[in-house]
Amino acid sequence: MRKARLTLVGAGPGDPELITVKGLKAIQDADVILYDALANRTLLDYRKDSCQILFVGKRAGLHKYSQEEINQLIVDFAKEHGHVVRLKGGDPFMFGRGYEELEFAAERGIDIEVVPGLSSAMAVPAVNFIPPTSRGVNESVRIVTASTKTHELSCHITTPLPEDQSLIILMGIKWLAQICRHFIKEGQGDYPMAIIRNGSLPDQLVYTGTISSLYRNLEIYKFSSPSIIVIGKVVELRAKLNSLISANEEKLRKACN
Repeated sequence: MRKARLTLVGAGPGDPELITVKGLKAIQDADVILYDALANRTLLDYRKDSCQILFVGKRAGLHKYSQEEINQLIVDFAKEHGHVVRLKGGDPFMFGRGYEELEFAAERGIDIEVVPGLSSAMAVPAVNFIPPTSRGVNESVRIVTASTKTHELSCHITTPLPEDQSLIILMGIKWLAQICRHFIKEGQGDYPMAIIRNGSLPDQLVYTGTISSLYRNLEIYKFSSPSIIVIGKVVELRAKLNSLISANEEKLRKACN
């Protein structure tokens, strides 16, 4: 019987190749894996044959298990089987319930470890040529979750956004129209905005424009979760890099002809 322990693993933004080496090793060693909706199921293929898996994901309107039930499952499986891996999308400490799960397990004598993951807040814009920060463009980045515990729009979104700051919003599609209206009302409708759905996955969709232009097309694009919202001048850098890529491809084509 192996010692009861919990490893909290960040699975990254979606692309299974973006998990850390240490996270992958934890999966390979696990006796039980409790995985979330946003953790790529492909990662489960790396588990050993005897490893049990259980989906405990939560999405809007669909909670298979409550957080209290998940906490208890972690403890029960660890005491019965040994090594439990809690596999969560992105980074488990970025607007997740990771700390609560660790605390619950530690209070009950379970050894705990954290393997950080690439947060979607950083990684999804980056793989799409949108740097959350860039010298000469912005001096800070604000990362927020769209709603509060009381299911209201976060005051950290409605706080004025300086021109030299980027705003990255997670879990914000439900609030997208309200967010856009707020910025337009504040005279910031011309701020660049990007909305990235299923970021880092083969079926990802990237929409860029100004807050006003994307707001006018809400019904056409029918934005849906999981998506990340980026607001700020750094969004414009994506087009600059894409134009350079296109120019280089055109030079290569002409050289080959």
